[in-house]
Amino acid sequence: MRPRRLEEFSGQAHLLGMGKPLRIAVESGRLHSMIFWGPPGTGKTTLARMIAQHAQAQFLTLSAVLAGVKDIREAVANAQTYRRVEGRGTVLFVDEVHRFNKSQQDAFLPFVEDGTFIFIGATTENPSFELNNALLSRARVYVLKALQTDDIVQILTHALSDAERGLGTQALRFSQHALQRIAEAADGDARRALNLLEISTDLADDEGGQRVVSDAVLDDILKGGVRRFDKGGDIFYDQISALHKSVRGSSPDAALYWLARMLDGGCDPLYIARRVVRMASEDIGNADPRALALTLNAWDVQERLGSPEGELAIAQAVVYLACVPKSNAVYTAFGAAKKDARDFGSLEVPLHIRNAPTKLMRELDYGKDYRYAHDEQEAYAAGENYLPVELQGRQYYRPTAFGLEQKIAERLARLRELDLARARDEKP
Repeated sequence: MRPRRLEEFSGQAHLLGMGKPLRIAVESGRLHSMIFWGPPGTGKTTLARMIAQHAQAQFLTLSAVLAGVKDIREAVANAQTYRRVEGRGTVLFVDEVHRFNKSQQDAFLPFVEDGTFIFIGATTENPSFELNNALLSRARVYVLKALQTDDIVQILTHALSDAERGLGTQALRFSQHALQRIAEAADGDARRALNLLEISTDLADDEGGQRVVSDAVLDDILKGGVRRFDKGGDIFYDQISALHKSVRGSSPDAALYWLARMLDGGCDPLYIARRVVRMASEDIGNADPRALALTLNAWDVQERLGSPEGELAIAQAVVYLACVPKSNAVYTAFGAAKKDARDFGSLEVPLHIRNAPTKLMRELDYGKDYRYAHDEQEAYAAGENYLPVELQGRQYYRPTAFGLEQKIAERLARLRELDLARARDEKP
């Protein structure tokens, strides 16, 4: 059921709609090297075949999982011979191009440059992370999107009616509801949808000379399906990013949804627990210090009890983080302090706060004039400096006006008042 013409192609209107650059390039036969990046079953291979067909070019394909440099050289020789004998070009399609290592990718470059072939790569991974810059600079990246449910229903309907390549010669009865269920279960993947359609027809019930796909059959076929989720890939990081940003944005409902999506896709709950602990420090901080304890407890529950009890504890922590006041003041302060630590090198510890366990150290004024804060008014040594001399006066931590940090801000403001009073008293 692979589409043979652009008119049969479902989805990707942002690339193949009338007047879109890729459609114009395909229809005109003026081709360039390109990378198709998108989820499985969205038409990457099909589109590459169409491009070769419209350009009246030879279509060669390599799988990056199986091919090596030797296979690349053979494809190059084939393309050179084809141009010399037939006078036409070659489209070299490399599936899962992200699986090629740097040397394999580099082997393409001279032949992409001299026009030996038009290179088309397909990948489900982010090309900017998986492909080297030299290859990326010679190819345009086109992003294919997961198919909409309506697109997949259209594909399934066509497969059921097509007598030449589909199931049109079989006496099948599918309700619109059944097609909708298969389309939704396919999760944007046309290939998965067609596989599910084929399996369901094999298991259809005979009713008066017709084969009917019942809800019971579909229940058996579709149970246990999971959403798209690639551990360590782009979708993985997109979803954990969505979870983190939903927490930061104080949206408990969105945070719960992305948590459920990741768990549904097979993400390790312990990985999520670790990331949730990070959120407690980065985005809540001292606005509500209980957040850190709660997330550590959720992590502990997951380790001790496993699923589903642990997942519920993680969900509790996620909802709490999303609802409480937010502060990144500690996160920002720590980053600024680390930058100064890198930029200023090994600054000396001021003498008055150095450790002085020996007589020699005391003779060298280690710890001299140190003021013990608990003996001072309000248990604070007003005007004292604890930073290296070069950084005196630096302020990294700036508490917000939210949650407990409001009280912390008031306390620090009071201490600054004491510092100013001390400075005024010491002026001659």
